[in-house]
Amino acid sequence: MKKKKIALITGVTGQDGSYLAEFLLNKNYIVHGTRRRSSLFNTERIDHLYNDNKLKEKRFFLHYADVTDGSNILNIIGKIRPDEIYNLAAQSHVHVSFLTPEYTANVDALGCLRILESIKNLGLKNTKFYQASTSELYGDVLQTPQNEDTPFNPQSPYSIAKLYAYWITKNYRNSYNMFAVNGILFNHESPVRGETFVTRKITRGLCRIKLGMQDCLYLGNIYAERDWGHARDYAEAQWLILQHNKPEDFVISTGQMNSVKKFIELAAEYLELKIEWKGRGKNEFATEKNTKKKIIAIDKKYFRPSEVNNLIGDSSKARKLLGWTPKTSFNSLVKEMVDHDMRIVKSEKI
Repeated sequence: MKKKKIALITGVTGQDGSYLAEFLLNKNYIVHGTRRRSSLFNTERIDHLYNDNKLKEKRFFLHYADVTDGSNILNIIGKIRPDEIYNLAAQSHVHVSFLTPEYTANVDALGCLRILESIKNLGLKNTKFYQASTSELYGDVLQTPQNEDTPFNPQSPYSIAKLYAYWITKNYRNSYNMFAVNGILFNHESPVRGETFVTRKITRGLCRIKLGMQDCLYLGNIYAERDWGHARDYAEAQWLILQHNKPEDFVISTGQMNSVKKFIELAAEYLELKIEWKGRGKNEFATEKNTKKKIIAIDKKYFRPSEVNNLIGDSSKARKLLGWTPKTSFNSLVKEMVDHDMRIVKSEKI
C-alpha cells in the first residue's frame, strides 16, 4: 500500500489554508495544520474538514503553534516530519502592517526563517518547503505586467517583510540544496476572505445596504487596480509548485486587471443596486439611483501611507511548466462572494 504523503500547513485557519487543506485531503494526504491560541474560536473556515464524517480515517490534525516561537515550530516539524510544508502563516493585511510593522516583520519575515532553520537542523532533506509570497513585492511597479524577472519595489512593511522571506527562501535553497520555493501569488479572494479586506468589505457592506442594515460603505482608493483570482484555484497552484521536478519560483495570476471601483459596480449590479457616482477624488461618492441616498463614500483613513496603484501578473511560466490555469472568472468570483454574503446577512437580519 502506497504511503500517504504528510503535509503541514501553517496558518491553516486562514482563507488560503482552508482551501489548501481541503485540496490536499482530496488528494489523500494526511494534513496537519497550525493555528494560534485564541480566546475565541477561529476555525470556522475548516470546521467542515475537521468534522468530516466522510473521511474513512482521521487525516486532518490541528496543532497550537505560532511562527514567532522558534522552539514550538521546531518541535512540531520534528514530531510530524512532513513531506511538504506550506508556510501560509502571516500578518497579511497591508494597512495593518503600517500600524504594527515590528510584529509584521516578526511573523512574515522571521517566521519563514524559523521554519527553514527547523528543516535544516532536523536534517529533513526530503521535505519540500513552500513560501507564500505576494504580488505586493512589486509595489510601485517598474515593469508591466510583472513576472518572475521583474524587479521588486515594495511599498509597505508587509511587502518588505515578505521580501525578506522571499530571499531567505532562495538563499536556503541555494546554500543547503533544499527544495524551497516561492509562490508569488497575485490577489486572490473568495467567500471566506477576511471581512476587513476590501473585496469582502464591499460584498458584505453592499448586501447589508441592500437589506437596510447599513447606511453607507466607507472605502479608500477605489481606483487601485488588481489582478484578482479565486483562492480555490490558487490552492491548486501552490500544490503544483511543490510537485514540479525542481525547486523554482512561480508567479500565479489571471493576467487580467480590474479596479476596486469595477468590483463595486459589479457587486452592486448583482444585487440590483443602481448606483450613480458623483464628485471627484477623495470627495467622490455614490448614491442609490432611486432613493438618492449616499451609500458609498471615500474616507481618507483607509488610504495607505504609500499606495500601490496597479498590479497585473504574467503567469506564463506556471501555465507552461505546471499546466496551471485559473478556472474562475472575475465576474464569477464577485457573484460567488455576493451570493455567500447575502445568505449570511439574511440570517443575521432574522
